[in-house]
Amino acid sequence: MGIKLTVVCENTVTRPGFIGEHGFSALLETDNGNILFDTGQGFSLIHNLLRFIKDVTKIEKVVLSHGHFDHTGGLLAFLGIRGPCQIIAHPDILKERFRLMSPAPGMEEKPVSIGIPWHEAYLTSRGARFQWILEWTEILPHVYVTGVVPRKTPFETGDPKFLVKTPDGFSPDPFLDDYSLIVDTPKGLVIILGCAHAGTVNILNYITDRLGKGRIYALVGGTHLDFSSSEQLEKTIEVLKNLDIEIIAVSHCTGQKAAVRMEKEFESRFQFAPVGFQLII
Repeated sequence: MGIKLTVVCENTVTRPGFIGEHGFSALLETDNGNILFDTGQGFSLIHNLLRFIKDVTKIEKVVLSHGHFDHTGGLLAFLGIRGPCQIIAHPDILKERFRLMSPAPGMEEKPVSIGIPWHEAYLTSRGARFQWILEWTEILPHVYVTGVVPRKTPFETGDPKFLVKTPDGFSPDPFLDDYSLIVDTPKGLVIILGCAHAGTVNILNYITDRLGKGRIYALVGGTHLDFSSSEQLEKTIEVLKNLDIEIIAVSHCTGQKAAVRMEKEFESRFQFAPVGFQLII
């Protein structure tokens, strides 16, 4: 099975003519069809796809990792070029989401809206054909979406500043919609993370249990480790060091300090995955 994975949207860019933005999107091209995983904020998606000379009309499915603006904001621009398209996600992507942050330096932190910027009716009128998936599902031959990932590791507590509205105010976001994309290749599993809000170790354990395979060829995407506890960072690195992973290519929400720490630990196995990073099997 031949695949090509290209990071289309990311915080950093090292190639002339491309645009970087705070967000993430990756294009998965396979012998059985093409999938866009996340859409970034929307500033760079179409520009970068065209710069890569990718035919947007040949993207058959979009998978959304979760409902934050920096992963869903480009959906409208994509539909404007692509036309009607299947969108695979958890229904919670449409929920209002917030993060506790300061609107400006020196100001008190408050819940700031960071959810998907488009209403469902607006998206469906523009061609979004939502397929709500809650469980592990094969969406193309040898390509899977996790569905809801069970939370089992006590140390993966995530970022406490992410919130959702409740009748009593705000509560921590459970991130039931945190999905990852998996390709089962002859070299091993290729796992693409959005932000890994479910916990990188939780995600990897769930995937390997579901497929009965422990060989992971590549782990690509955001891990959010810079925004979690130091215990979560250290224990995640400890687990990853004991796994048979050939390529660890982090980006986006991993954060600079966590990325530097991982480069030190994984040496030649580590790569950063900015706009233009490619994995070809």
